[in-house]
Amino acid sequence: MKPARFVYVVYIAATPEETWKALTEGQVTRQYWGHENVSDWKPGSRWDHVRSDGSGKVLLGGTVLEVVPPRRLVITWVAPEDAGDRTKHTRVTFEIEPVERIGVRLTVIHDELQDGSEMHRSISEGWPRVLSSLKTFLETGRPLNTWAGAK
Repeated sequence: MKPARFVYVVYIAATPEETWKALTEGQVTRQYWGHENVSDWKPGSRWDHVRSDGSGKVLLGGTVLEVVPPRRLVITWVAPEDAGDRTKHTRVTFEIEPVERIGVRLTVIHDELQDGSEMHRSISEGWPRVLSSLKTFLETGRPLNTWAGAK
């Protein structure tokens, strides 16, 4: 399979610090994503996307590659069952840029994907839902019902 990348850009009426916190603090991610991102957010550290239902089940995870608060975060991304297969590891870059009179431009670049893979299909539907909920949450205090109407 050939490599693929997914890019999503959203403008949010929020500060870079609020947006950073929403991406990196589990008690915030659970409010708009339904799960918690857990890490100390230092390069080389592990990060996990954990169910917030008390089960502690890790849904996704990876390694923190780059951290420049509140502007840039780069992580690897892999399902737990694929952690041992380096070809299944992908990369996600979050770029937060202040935009005058708007707030921020959040760009999410998910690359090192295999075109047509299950991961590519999944994130192509998932990122727009999650990032729309993030935007709504930061702007109104209420998340979207992210997976309502999901197939």
